[in-house]
Amino acid sequence: MSIRCLLVCCVVGLSHFANAALAAEQSSRPNILFIFADDQTYESIHALGNDEIETPNLDRLVRSGTTLTHAYNQGGFHGAVCVASRTMLVSGRYLWHAQQLEQTIRQPEETGRLWPRLMKKQGYDTYFTGKWHIKADANEVFDVAQNVRGGMPQQTPEGYDRPIEGQPDKWSPSDPKFGGFWEGGKHWSEVVKDDAVGYLETAAKSDNPFFMYIAFNAPHDPRQSPQEYVDRYPLSKIKVPGDFMPEYPFKDEIGCGKSLRDEKLAPFPRTEYSVKVNRQEYYAIITHMDHQIGLILDALKKTGQEDNTYIFFTADHGLSCGHHGLLGKQNMFDHSMRVPLMVVGKGVEAGAKIDTPVYLQDIMPTTLELAGSSIPDHVKFKSLLPVLSKQKNQQYDAIYGAYTATQRMITDDGFKLTLYPKVPKMLLFDMQNDPNEQNDLSEVATNHDRIKTMFKKLQSLQVETGDTLDLGGAFPEL
Repeated sequence: MSIRCLLVCCVVGLSHFANAALAAEQSSRPNILFIFADDQTYESIHALGNDEIETPNLDRLVRSGTTLTHAYNQGGFHGAVCVASRTMLVSGRYLWHAQQLEQTIRQPEETGRLWPRLMKKQGYDTYFTGKWHIKADANEVFDVAQNVRGGMPQQTPEGYDRPIEGQPDKWSPSDPKFGGFWEGGKHWSEVVKDDAVGYLETAAKSDNPFFMYIAFNAPHDPRQSPQEYVDRYPLSKIKVPGDFMPEYPFKDEIGCGKSLRDEKLAPFPRTEYSVKVNRQEYYAIITHMDHQIGLILDALKKTGQEDNTYIFFTADHGLSCGHHGLLGKQNMFDHSMRVPLMVVGKGVEAGAKIDTPVYLQDIMPTTLELAGSSIPDHVKFKSLLPVLSKQKNQQYDAIYGAYTATQRMITDDGFKLTLYPKVPKMLLFDMQNDPNEQNDLSEVATNHDRIKTMFKKLQSLQVETGDTLDLGGAFPEL
């Protein structure tokens, strides 16, 4: 054998070994516990740098596993961004192809390609509880589906356009009379916890591995939790984001004006007081959810299944909650595009943080690989195993983002280019030196070549993701 052939064989062998350290053999397939939050931004976990919030059980996942610190959602094709995110997740398709899939997703051929069905083919017992919000029927997709919820708990008129400083608040996050998460008599996060704990006890008696998709509606609004959790966050200790502003100047042109449901939650113009109250309630419902997650993790250990289980935690997208004069997630800022993503399991480094940009939907092919399955051609997202094993330090050439026909975004080489074609306006941010996206560099002459290069790359990503929006007319100079 030549030296060249020997080197090639060694490289291939090492590559296989690196993945084998994470991907279990078919004869000992690991359990998969996928825990999904709704509207939870990447910056809302204590162990990841937020000293304002209490998240002891999410911190536990950070300590026990590896955190992907730059996990993104590609965006949304309408105001309910969660629908796009979740459809991409279960189908493996990129944003605009996922939108097209909505028309056929309930056909048997397409249903059979969805994430739970693919896991079922690998011999997994599949289970779901909580928020689904996808046009497929959860009862047809999973072996067992409990308490399947819609997009959000019902909001009430009193929950909007509040609070106003100096006036009595007409709404309370802890009062069951407002329904929402309290509808049915028990907080929905507690229902999800009870369902998950019950199934873990059942799964311990099965010879098959399990795939559990545990989907909290929290911390989506109405941001409700027991008063003891709200009391943990006195307003005097809540900080206003450094990028606070009364109104985002381009809000109407980017689809985030007063007509957008999410943005109606607080009064216009924004006040520091209203932002503090919204953040207080956001932190409280996250901490309440965190407690439920802790009880699920305790049950996993108690039933003797912890050592053979991979745990994935993430959210469908982030949330502004007062950043940049915005309340919702329908924008291209990192607080709305980035989510927490933690992976815990055999072979995954404990306490590690990896800043490689990935998509949260990469979890789907990762679990397929762990289950011993090949990744089907229709799945466009990529397994995280090579990143987790340090075999790769780049997952995608660049990260793409979009919202309706009003916004486009690309992050590449530490910079983010955001385009508002209906203004028209472009924004360029140095994400390493300006992570809060406050200093627009688009008009700095030395950045012109960078912008043109990023724009061309964005156009290529448009083709890849099925995006037909013509940006050239709005930005002829590029």
